[in-house]
Amino acid sequence: MTHDLTLPSGTPMAEGLAERALRDPHRPRFHFTSPGGWLNDPNGLSHWNGVYHLFYQYNPLAAAHHRIHWGHATSTDLVHWADEPVALVPGSDGPDRDGCWSGVLVDDGGVPTLVYSGRHGEHELPCVARGSADLRYWTKDPTNPVIAAPPEDIDITAFRDHCVWREGEVWRQLVGSGIRGVGGTAFLYESDDLRSWRYVGPLLTGDVSQNRGELEWTGTMWECVDLFRLGRSEETDGTDVLVFSAWDEGTTHHPLYWTGRYQGDTFTPTALHRLDYGGRYFYAPQSTRDEHGRRIMFGWLQEGRTDEANAQVGWCGVMSLPRVVTLGADGCLHQAPVPELTELRRERVEVAPGRLADPYTRLPAVRGDQLDIETTLRIAPGATARLVVRETPDGAERTVVEVSRSHNGAGTLRLRRETSSVDRTVDTERRYGELPLGPDGRVDLRALVDHSALEIFANGRALTARIYPTRPDEAVGVGIGADGDVTLERFDAWQMASAFTGGPRPLWP
Repeated sequence: MTHDLTLPSGTPMAEGLAERALRDPHRPRFHFTSPGGWLNDPNGLSHWNGVYHLFYQYNPLAAAHHRIHWGHATSTDLVHWADEPVALVPGSDGPDRDGCWSGVLVDDGGVPTLVYSGRHGEHELPCVARGSADLRYWTKDPTNPVIAAPPEDIDITAFRDHCVWREGEVWRQLVGSGIRGVGGTAFLYESDDLRSWRYVGPLLTGDVSQNRGELEWTGTMWECVDLFRLGRSEETDGTDVLVFSAWDEGTTHHPLYWTGRYQGDTFTPTALHRLDYGGRYFYAPQSTRDEHGRRIMFGWLQEGRTDEANAQVGWCGVMSLPRVVTLGADGCLHQAPVPELTELRRERVEVAPGRLADPYTRLPAVRGDQLDIETTLRIAPGATARLVVRETPDGAERTVVEVSRSHNGAGTLRLRRETSSVDRTVDTERRYGELPLGPDGRVDLRALVDHSALEIFANGRALTARIYPTRPDEAVGVGIGADGDVTLERFDAWQMASAFTGGPRPLWP
């Protein structure tokens, strides 16, 4: 097969991308990253014959969002990943000549089948490809695109990204979109063969007139829609969840989800929630139900530094750690890293429990830029606990995780990045969100530090971000502290091993 490797004018050539990426001190070591170049949305997430398959939006030629391919990696444990041949390459002509954009993998009678958005100019239309038994080699359907145009007589803002499932004797599909002047939406289609699709109508539509705060804003377009059910039975009981990434030109994007009930041709919502308090730093999530019955979710960790910096280091974009998603007692999603990640834990340090009497205490026994920290706190009304990571010896650069309990009992999780880096070109905006508290103000807090990637989990809520200290070799300090009455019941920290070994990985396996 011949591949067109043409680069846009002025884009750095692919030579040396993987080598430069490997040398970057901000590149994570136990999160999945592409060998080099550009990575964004997780795609085609599946557990097929005992193997986890992670496809992703990929440009192997530059650290830039241009002429997207589908990268492919496999794992048997969700921890260690092997690079597979690139799955989809933009055609020299046809509906995907400008990129193979986001989509999903389904089992069509034993045949692995991809449904993805092919891009040609400003047109993004659903396409199909059939795969080999090992999911390594793919053949595009000659009838592509399988939907010739968006719904007629509707002024749409965009039309891309797919959620496809089997329902009885027919296939159903959601395509992310938006109705101009109305709000984001997901258009519902159905088909007998994945090739001929009948338009049903909007499953649910947002309201761009809502302007009462961040949560009520659901964007002018819904990207990467994902519909699934959580509960005792996927057939009868449980709660339906509609995940989407709220998008709007020139506006900060963030992932949200509706809980409610999918029935017939509509979704009746009960509540709207934030999926991750990091906003755009956990974007375009996709999930799958694995062979153990778990709902596994990945998201794209966007960068917080400039395009020029990304081009210089030869890579861009990180995949989140895989998360197990369940339904909490409060009706919200409960998220936690998959337990398999503990395989990477090495040296353990334990801190003695007790009352945190000082605003801040450095922990000299806990140091590093690849850490897994678990702690249990009891926070009294009016008190705040803090965990500091990636701190330089002089304290000039430090990242602070705060958990607070107001006098009326409400909890808040904050990530303070104002001093995460003295480089003013990187994003250091703080992130925060509401936090449910356990009995007596209990908080189970976990922070996974992987160079520039930071994922925080507190009582089932998640907050993801990126940090770029300018002295990365020195920014390895860890500390704890409190204002008010806070008891430390447990503190354990582990050094984390790398998920990848050896030298640079080939950009085109």
